[in-house]
Amino acid sequence: MKRHEFLRELHKVSANRNYLEIGVNDGRSLSLSRVPSIAIDPAFKVVTELKCDVHLVKATSDAFFARKNPLGHLKSGRHPLRNMRRGRSLTGYWRGTTLDLSFIDGMHLFEYAFRDFINVEKHSDWSSVIVLDDMLPRSVDEAARDRHTDAWTGDVYKIIEVLARYRPDLVTVLVDTEPTGQLLVFGADPGNTVLKDKYDEIMAEYLVEDPQKVPEAILERSAAVSPQSLLQAGFWDQMVKARNRGQSRSRAWEPMRRALEQVGISR
Repeated sequence: MKRHEFLRELHKVSANRNYLEIGVNDGRSLSLSRVPSIAIDPAFKVVTELKCDVHLVKATSDAFFARKNPLGHLKSGRHPLRNMRRGRSLTGYWRGTTLDLSFIDGMHLFEYAFRDFINVEKHSDWSSVIVLDDMLPRSVDEAARDRHTDAWTGDVYKIIEVLARYRPDLVTVLVDTEPTGQLLVFGADPGNTVLKDKYDEIMAEYLVEDPQKVPEAILERSAAVSPQSLLQAGFWDQMVKARNRGQSRSRAWEPMRRALEQVGISR
């Protein structure tokens, strides 16, 4: 399954109420959204029709998240009366806006994607879905920091190991989409500062010169699940219902984690 086909289905099964995208380019992935959205790119060139209420931000993602109220645009999509009609909790409207679905596909260098994840998690919740693109380079050349191939993932794949090592509280799912795979992260905790606190330590270890030592498991995609099996898993309805009822992390995350483990996709 190609990545845009997978993303289209992901919008459906996650029933996301809002969407954030880092790395707009020509707007192809953004065109899949039908909910209030924010899309960030310092040099976007949208040539695809967009069918959502979208705030296009021509800036770097670092600059965007440094704003006082970066998600202000999404508040309009969470009207309390609309929530009542859909049987959702009213309390969520008055809490800070959280992202339901985020897609990180910005600069293909580890440090940029890593900061993007840290910033996105600060505005997410346990029921959020965070997607990182280009996690499965097909060769060492494709994974180079210094681009010298037409198709290029850069070294963003390192986030897989960093999250497993520093954030075992999260559930990560590597997905075998074409052409270069994606990583889905569940269980975001905006109050967790481990990655921010360990940023310098992580950079010192993981920022190395080319050629990159790409793990065989990444090149062979041996740890990745099929996109179809993930999309058809039974936990989606459980997650959406708990989120729409406004259930807290303390009440809903552990049952969700167990559901993920039962379908064999926990890392």
